[in-house]
Amino acid sequence: MGISRLERWGAHFPLEGENFRLVFFREGKASIRTQIARIACGIVLAFVGALLPSAATAQNAAPSPDLLAGLPWEYGVFVNGGVGTGDRADYKFLWAGLHAGKVLTDPFGKGLLRGQFELGAELIPFWQAYTPKYLRANCYQQPGGPLSCSNLFPTGGTYTGISATPIILRWNLRSRRRFLPWIQGAGGLIWTDHKFPPIGPYPVPGHLGTSVFNFTPQFGLGVHYFVKPRQSISISANAVHISNASLGDSNPGVNASVQFSIGYTWWK
Repeated sequence: MGISRLERWGAHFPLEGENFRLVFFREGKASIRTQIARIACGIVLAFVGALLPSAATAQNAAPSPDLLAGLPWEYGVFVNGGVGTGDRADYKFLWAGLHAGKVLTDPFGKGLLRGQFELGAELIPFWQAYTPKYLRANCYQQPGGPLSCSNLFPTGGTYTGISATPIILRWNLRSRRRFLPWIQGAGGLIWTDHKFPPIGPYPVPGHLGTSVFNFTPQFGLGVHYFVKPRQSISISANAVHISNASLGDSNPGVNASVQFSIGYTWWK
């Protein structure tokens, strides 16, 4: 048997009609929030620092007139921070990676939606999720046998892994001076050093538990802000779903997380 319901500060086990509450550890949550706040401040300061020197050369910062007409490649680096929502609101995320894309079509469409299609991909060698710590037990029952539970043990905390998003379908809208907005849909894969998220059945007889592999369907929007004719700062917001697609006995997942990223892009 596994956890049937996870609440903000406790988890219930359905053991023959009785509910057993396990209390979360509060330790570590303050330090996680402090770390996220420091990272967010660093991202903002880096963004402001990048904008200041470009202000003096604003007249030369618009993208080259022939940039998108030449169906360019673009590649860059980015840092991402985010939070879970709903019953995963205590989850925090931080990752950093590389992005590459290729504009494939000439402009088409009408009005505000006129734009160009781009195919992209991302590699994220640093991926972390910060989850609450709590105590839990593994409980199971063999057919015809008694119910058996392990001793309580801690779980949760920091999960580290790598991620790849091999398919990013991006629609670049028309450039507006130094701004190039886009909308996109994407799908990726995460591997973590422990089964994520830290709820649901754990490995016991007849249980595989959750999984170290999760999938990340997502949708988002963003904008390139050009600081040079072929260099831009990229800012985006994405809604990301995390699910193991039932690779384990349980698929608690993260139904929705909100992710914000900032990066720097070179165009060729």
